[in-house]
Amino acid sequence: MLATLRTVKGGEEKPTRIMYAVNMAYFPTQRLLESLVKQGLLSERFETGSGRSKKRYEITEKGSNALAYFEKASELIEIETISRSS
Repeated sequence: MLATLRTVKGGEEKPTRIMYAVNMAYFPTQRLLESLVKQGLLSERFETGSGRSKKRYEITEKGSNALAYFEKASELIEIETISRSS
């Protein structure tokens, strides 16, 4: 979820580009985008032209706030990788 919000905040707005950026398959990406829209973290708009409507996504203020909150929380939590030696 956070990777998707970061991607959209970074300027990607097309569903396929978002899918590639977060390295997810098509249907899980669609479900995630729908969920983020329902929660008010992303907004969806449609561009018309060339005879076809194109769906685009934008991060909302609520989405930006949620992203900032979780990024701040991850800064506070230090996670160390423990390597095991034989």
